Amino acid sequence: MNDEFVLKVYFYQSEAGNEPVREWLKSLDKVDMKVIGEDIKTVQLRWPLGMPLIRKLEAGLWEVRSHLTGKRIARVLFTVHDDEMVLLHGFEKDSKKTPKADLELARKRRKAL
Repeated sequence: MNDEFVLKVYFYQSEAGNEPVREWLKSLDKVDMKVIGEDIKTVQLRWPLGMPLIRKLEAGLWEVRSHLTGKRIARVLFTVHDDEMVLLHGFEKDSKKTPKADLELARKRRKAL
């Protein structure tokens, strides 16, 4: 574990004070929530990482790739600035490519930071 560089993790917060990623995580069952939480913690403690856990989507935007129960997959899109990881968007993925609407939402939230 790298004690010198640990990312601080934040949830994106809308102007209304909502935290969509936190709300999405709370909607999952405890097992799936734990898997995603452990994956995010791994990123927090071992950044920078690459595949298979992390995939860079574009400049300033990455995804945490979590494998849930029942062969389901989840993604948490995030950005990193200095020592801060901001969780922008979370969803269950059902296609090979990241859906354009999910990518656009993460971009929009990143710009709002």
